[in-house]
Amino acid sequence: MGLMQQTPAASFGLGTSTLLFSLVGFGIVSYVVYLAVVRPIYNVFFHPLSKYPGPKSWAASRIPYVLSSTGGHLQYKLLELHCKYGDVVRIAPNELSYVRPDAWKQVMGHRKHGESENGKERVNYTSFADSIIGADRHEHAQGRRVLSHAFSAKRMLEQEPLIKKYIDLFFERLPVISEGCSKPVDIVRWYNYTTFDIIGDLTFGESFHCLESKTMHPWVRLIFASVRDGNLLSNMRAYYSNIDSFMYRFFPSAVKHKMQHEEMLRQKLKQREAMGSSRPDFYDSMTRRDKNGFGFTPIQIERNSDLLVGAGSETTATVLSFSTYLLCKHPEIQAKAAKEVRELFKSEDEITMTQVQQSHYLLAVLNEAMRLWPAAPAELPRQTPPEGSMVCGEFIPGDTILLVAQYPSNHYPGNWVKPEEFIPERWLKDADPIYDADKKEAFNPFNHGGRDCIGKNLAYSEMRMILARMLYNYDMELDEQSKNWAEGMLAYTLWDKPPMFVHLKPRKTEA
Repeated sequence: MGLMQQTPAASFGLGTSTLLFSLVGFGIVSYVVYLAVVRPIYNVFFHPLSKYPGPKSWAASRIPYVLSSTGGHLQYKLLELHCKYGDVVRIAPNELSYVRPDAWKQVMGHRKHGESENGKERVNYTSFADSIIGADRHEHAQGRRVLSHAFSAKRMLEQEPLIKKYIDLFFERLPVISEGCSKPVDIVRWYNYTTFDIIGDLTFGESFHCLESKTMHPWVRLIFASVRDGNLLSNMRAYYSNIDSFMYRFFPSAVKHKMQHEEMLRQKLKQREAMGSSRPDFYDSMTRRDKNGFGFTPIQIERNSDLLVGAGSETTATVLSFSTYLLCKHPEIQAKAAKEVRELFKSEDEITMTQVQQSHYLLAVLNEAMRLWPAAPAELPRQTPPEGSMVCGEFIPGDTILLVAQYPSNHYPGNWVKPEEFIPERWLKDADPIYDADKKEAFNPFNHGGRDCIGKNLAYSEMRMILARMLYNYDMELDEQSKNWAEGMLAYTLWDKPPMFVHLKPRKTEA
């Protein structure tokens, strides 16, 4: 009797479990089918962006974009896609890429009063929320006013002795590390030493002592070590906005890098705070209030200091590195640039922040280097407002991600004459009329409009002074191991630059 009473119950329990597992299994299979079949079909054929050209695999899923980005090849792939499909390409289910010159203004620029602008892409820029790079339009304007004093022409001239001190030290070190110019120098490393020391002193009142110690400061090493972590995180956030906690759990090195980085930042700020307001540097500007009483909070000072160090050092060193490489690859252009510098300046002391602005060909060299190899290859996506936006004469649905990337814009054949060639002359006023066809409004090395790089004047000053003195003092030649240094270089937010060894030959002077 007991057995007869238990059997129906046991049978009923088994049936319930089977049904439950069947429902769960059906749900999982249905979701997989949705992700693998239904959603891709919708994305390719029925999505509001389905009319835009591009590879079907990229329209179906974001996976090809993520693989290309995390593999460091995205810049090259975007150019390839634009060359095949045109100046507007669908590169993900909800993302469009532009290389049209007018897209810079329409995607990145401010709109008329009352019109919603294409704001920063909302998932990834949350990590920059306390800095001017991630601030909304109103807060960005306030923050830029606070920082603008630090980057004014007047303040730059006041800072020239400090900047020159580190440039002098760089040129003192070159003959020593090259053993009297008998050995090649890893010029990439030494450009980084110089620019990080300059920005460290300008921001914190103390350099990173890279030039003195001939080594990278631990914080500088952390910046480079964290680049790939950041690239991976930004791509994963597109799938799961709270991915950070997951990533940090399973990638402990990322946690370690982040904690060490933030601790060093706080220590630097404490040291600078103890110095008081006697130094007219970036920190001094960030702790002041404008005429309306607006000032940065402590966390905003921290985040913007971090931003200034990263953006104000590595990018400058990158342009100098690519400029040096291109000059070495084109000896005739190097000779022309050196001739201009050596005729303009009779002594090295004459190469000042003001006087170096006379070197027009040198500026053309730097601009052409930035066209071919943008200092910051990272994409800076925008997102249309919920109500949608007009871009380049077409209505774009709300919440669409928009991209105007420098590398494909700067290499797109529709924008440039001989786009893959290093031709500084295209930037001169008396350039060959053939280069009138260049769409120079496509060239925006420091971003565009009201959100362009606030430190571009400092960057140009540093680059022109350092490169002018290199050309004044030396004839440069690539070592055999660095002959193809830039070919296929990968980019993870920043260029992953390997060492570049250069022979420095002291210029021959007339007796």
